[in-house]
Amino acid sequence: MPEKGLTVGEDGLLRCAWHGNLEDYRRYHDEEWGRPVADDRRLFEKICLEGFQSGLSWLTILRKREAFRAAFAGFDFDAIAEYGGAEVERCLADPGIVRHRGKIVSTINNARRAREMRDEFGSLAAYFWSQEPGGGERPEIVDYDALRANPTSPTSVRISKDLKRRGWTFVGPTTVYAFMQAMGLVNDHLEGCFCRAGIEEMRQRFVRPTAGLGATS
Repeated sequence: MPEKGLTVGEDGLLRCAWHGNLEDYRRYHDEEWGRPVADDRRLFEKICLEGFQSGLSWLTILRKREAFRAAFAGFDFDAIAEYGGAEVERCLADPGIVRHRGKIVSTINNARRAREMRDEFGSLAAYFWSQEPGGGERPEIVDYDALRANPTSPTSVRISKDLKRRGWTFVGPTTVYAFMQAMGLVNDHLEGCFCRAGIEEMRQRFVRPTAGLGATS
């Protein structure tokens, strides 16, 4: 019998249960979630979409992701930083995305802050990976109870405070921790999930970006 928080799929593989065996959500779990990312566009996209997700389910956002990409120039933050009132109104009229004025304006603001961060660190990737938590912050066993009890972490609190100090918005500690989980700064696939060992191997091979050198895939 699977441990709490795990489920057996039709393929016989044991997985984290949060995808609910929905095909697109399961594919996201298997092929994206937790894999280390150093691409600035993907990092910017994810932190923005986590902001849009606030108060909603990630599945809702995932199913609108292509529409978000179309609305926000593929999350090219140089392009988004030039958006003005006309683009805000265009996004508000777009039924494919979450039409929340505050979150749309936040994405434009955060694009401008992302340019500043790139100028300072060389890339967003260099900044975020410099914040990667040490082993002492991680639970000894990553199980359902450990994750349920810790929707934030000391690192996500620290990053959230620093981003807000830099003028970013919709970047609370819970949002930042979900970003860290998805982008591979931590490996929160549960013990027993077939993805966990593979993700850990990817993280060991992953070349951490260095400030001033730009993103390294």
